[in-house]
Amino acid sequence: MKRKIFAAVGSGLLLVASLALSTTASWAAPGGSGNSDHSIKVCAAPKAGDAACTARQAADPNGHPVTGASAPPATGLTPSQLQNAYKLTGTSSGGRTVAIVDAYGYPNLERDLATYRSQFGLPACTTSNGCLSIRDENGGTRLPRFNLGWAQEQSLDVDAVSAACADCKIVVLQANSASFTDLGTAVQTAAKIPGVVAISNSYGGSDAADSTYGKYYKFPGIAVTASAGDNGYQGASYPASSSYVTAVGGTSLVAASNARGWSESVWTGTGSGCSSLNAALSAASSYNTGCAGRAMNDVAAASDPNNGGLAVYYPTSSANSTWGQFGGTSEASPIIASVYALNGNTGSAATGTYANSLPYGHSGSFFDVTSGNNGTCTTSQWCTAGTGWDGPTGLGTPNGTGGF
Repeated sequence: MKRKIFAAVGSGLLLVASLALSTTASWAAPGGSGNSDHSIKVCAAPKAGDAACTARQAADPNGHPVTGASAPPATGLTPSQLQNAYKLTGTSSGGRTVAIVDAYGYPNLERDLATYRSQFGLPACTTSNGCLSIRDENGGTRLPRFNLGWAQEQSLDVDAVSAACADCKIVVLQANSASFTDLGTAVQTAAKIPGVVAISNSYGGSDAADSTYGKYYKFPGIAVTASAGDNGYQGASYPASSSYVTAVGGTSLVAASNARGWSESVWTGTGSGCSSLNAALSAASSYNTGCAGRAMNDVAAASDPNNGGLAVYYPTSSANSTWGQFGGTSEASPIIASVYALNGNTGSAATGTYANSLPYGHSGSFFDVTSGNNGTCTTSQWCTAGTGWDGPTGLGTPNGTGGF
C-alpha cells in the first residue's frame, strides 16, 4: 500500500512522492514505465516538515529482501566492480574528506563499516586512526536517537564512499531529525570541517526555493551532491533542484561483453525534472535542457537496487547487522561526491565557482547514457535518455575523474 505524503517545510509545502508505508511489509517497483525491478523503501514515510531518505533495498519478486547472511549477496556490486565500471581503479584522493549528511543515530556505524571494509580488503577507516568521524548536526558528540531506516541509509552511504574512494576520510553528520532545518544545519556544519571537499545528501522532497533554503547548500569550493529521488519522473526534487548542488540521477548498471565491460541505461526509478523556483545553471546554457529554470540532473551513477545495487553491511536492529543489497539515488550521490574528492577540483570559494558547473566544461569525459526512460513527459529529454544531456542521467556517468 502506498500514499502521497505532503510535508511542510517552513512556510512551503513539499510533496514527497509515493512512499511505501512499511519497510518490512511492502515493496514497490519505483517509477517509470515497464519497470520490472522490485525493491523496498528503506525509510518510513516522513511526517510533515521532514525529508525522505532515498535508499532502497533490493527484493525478490515476492518482496523478500535480498540478503547474504554471513557473506555479501552474489548479485551485489563490489568495490572493485564499481571502480572498474567507472574507471576509478588505482585513483587516490590523497586523504580528502567526504561528508555524509543523514538523520538520526546509528550506534554501530563504525563496527559495521569495519566489517564492510575488511570483507573487501579496504584499509581500516576508524575513529582512532582519524579516517572516520561521527558527529551530531552541530559538530559535537551528542548523537541522536537510533532510527532503523535512516541507519540503513547511512550504511549505504559510508559503504558507497568506501567503495568508490578507499582512501577518502569520512565524516558522518547525524541530524537530530529528518527536518530540512536539522539536515540543513548538518550540511552547514560539514562545510566548516577542515578537509571536507564534498558533502553528500541522500534525501529530498519536491521543489523548493533557494531563496528560502539555499543557505543550507550554498558553498562554492565544496562539491555538494544531492539525490534526485526514487519515484521516477515526478518533476523537480529539493535539494537536487537547488542551483548550488550537483543533482545526481540514477542508472541500471550491468556487466556486458563490450569494450567497457559494462552497460548502463536509465534506472526507471530515478527522479528528474525542471525547477519552477530556482535559476538555470549558466554552465548548462549551451545544452538543450528544455527547462526555463534549473534542470535536473547534472550527472548520474548506479542506483538500480537490483542491477547495480551495492553490497552493503547494514543494521537490522539497534544491535544486529547483516549483508544486503541496496540502491536508489542514495547510492549515486555518495559515489559522485567521492569522484569529486578523487579529482580534487570542487570549484572555488574565492571566485564563487560551484562544483556543479564543472561537469559541463568536461562533458566528453563521461559515459553517455543513451537508452531508457523514467516515465512519461511532455518534453522528451526530461524523462528519456539520448545523446548528450538528458534529465534522468544528466551528462552521463563517471569515466574516470576527468569530468569533474
